[in-house]
Amino acid sequence: MNKFPDLKKFSHLSSTFFGVGLLPKAPGTWGSFAALFLFFGLIYAQISFLLYFIIFIFFSIVSIIICEIVSKDLDEKDHKMIVIDEVAGSGLSFLFIPILGIYNFSTLEWQKESYLAAFILILLFRFFDILKPHPISFIDNKFKSGFGIVLDDLVAGVFAGLTLLGGNFFFQIF
Repeated sequence: MNKFPDLKKFSHLSSTFFGVGLLPKAPGTWGSFAALFLFFGLIYAQISFLLYFIIFIFFSIVSIIICEIVSKDLDEKDHKMIVIDEVAGSGLSFLFIPILGIYNFSTLEWQKESYLAAFILILLFRFFDILKPHPISFIDNKFKSGFGIVLDDLVAGVFAGLTLLGGNFFFQIF
């Protein structure tokens, strides 16, 4: 395809997370920050962990489908303007916050440590998404479908969450 994104196509519009991927310089980072603000919005709405988990699963499946549709239009399958996968991967990393014991999605107490944890998760996610250590690099190179586009970011989200948990275990940040 010569022009990406064609914002008249819903798949292209949503793959850029409604234009976030069009922002200059580091669109993946902008996508991750969009996920952070979306997460803060859901927290403000005081949703439960179960509801957040259901939303995350649904969003991830939709992201895979959208990336599959869009990748058929592109020569470069994981185009830098596609940021819906970063939103899904960042969203997965937030599932680790209750394990830290600073927020469980069911209380009204969203502490300053919770904001710090969410921000650190975004930084760690971007670190792993950019660096792409094994197996993230393997997934990124091997799977050139919508599933692969999203899966490498989901694994980066797991790496971010586990790194924060490990860091907290050794250094008691929270």
